[in-house]
Amino acid sequence: MMKVGIGAAALACLLSSTALAQDKIKVGVTATLEGTYTALGIDGMGGFNAAVQKYGKTAGGKELEFVVASTDATPDSAVRAVRKLIEQDKVQILISPLSGDEGIAVKNFSKTHPELTFINAASGAQETTFPDPSPNFFRWNMDGAQWQVGLGDYAYNKKGYRKIATVGEDYSFVYTQVMGLVLEFCGLGGQVTSRQWVPLGTKDFASTIAALPDDVDAIYLGLGGADAVNFLNQYQQAGGKAHLLGGSIMVDQTVLSAKGDAKRAMIGTIAASGMADTWDDPGWKAFVKLYQDATPADKRFPSPGLLATNYYGATMAMYEALNKAKGDLSNNQAEFKAALAGLTIDAPNGKISLDEDRQAIGTNFVTEVGDDGKGNLVSNVVKIVANVHQTLGYPRDVFAKIGPPSRTNPECKKY
Repeated sequence: MMKVGIGAAALACLLSSTALAQDKIKVGVTATLEGTYTALGIDGMGGFNAAVQKYGKTAGGKELEFVVASTDATPDSAVRAVRKLIEQDKVQILISPLSGDEGIAVKNFSKTHPELTFINAASGAQETTFPDPSPNFFRWNMDGAQWQVGLGDYAYNKKGYRKIATVGEDYSFVYTQVMGLVLEFCGLGGQVTSRQWVPLGTKDFASTIAALPDDVDAIYLGLGGADAVNFLNQYQQAGGKAHLLGGSIMVDQTVLSAKGDAKRAMIGTIAASGMADTWDDPGWKAFVKLYQDATPADKRFPSPGLLATNYYGATMAMYEALNKAKGDLSNNQAEFKAALAGLTIDAPNGKISLDEDRQAIGTNFVTEVGDDGKGNLVSNVVKIVANVHQTLGYPRDVFAKIGPPSRTNPECKKY
């Protein structure tokens, strides 16, 4: 009898702990909290924290436990962080990663864990979802090319630019950004006469600036974080006066709020992004206040940047899908994945749904940098483009034939 009693008690204890484990969902989050893109990582976590503050610590009737891991924007660091979260921390859902090359690496790694769900945090490289998507990887932000829709048209038809040069960080996200610009600008008859690529973490831009052609109407800058600030400082010191176009993170608050006066060279810069500081929309204004309330003043920007917006949207989608699936992660999370795939979220930057590759369809904003009258630089809306798909309006087969973005692809021509 004694042995039976002990066995029953042990079984009851085991069942109790199993039930407790099933009532808790562990979520892993990665951000670039080291290296060139540290400011972007901090901003991303500001968006994540805002979502947690709004939605709370439960979803689908289950308690949520979050584990955060740091990366430095390299693919290896992202895979190491994700592997640690899965193998050591035993997370069941991942919100990861932030940067472009990281996104491709984590997408590929996700295929080795089909039982889990990966929600992209902010990566904007095209190849994260096209042409070889992962069945358990979901991206609730548009890619870098989608974030440039409208910019080439505005530069050509409103600003009258006909010839431009580009300077960009030498990796997948900026290749994708330049692809979006080139397809639209060159399709209208514009010319891109020079493309320069610099490594992430470049500190000395002297040779890059010296090589910029004089016979262009504007220079497109596909830079972010410390790289963007370093370029602006050195460009201003060199007496640069060219009109500027900006990639999405070039006109982000992570750059516009940087210390020093060099950033004022950005005034008048036209750019495009998945958000705009001054969008006069109640949902966006509510998000700005939520972001400010959720983040200490010394650890945030005056307005949430693109990374904060993306992390918020990804986290929002996770909460809404968990609620829809009633927290059911059984059967390789089938109910949760189905809920994500069929979800449309009313995000701060507009409604977002997913296409057949589980890639975001959303709204894009063409902007111009200006002073808000209080000494702060902001991105002002000049044009809004709705319902932007990853194939940029091309038939899927035509878009696929253009090929993946690279240093030289696409060519500057009409496709």
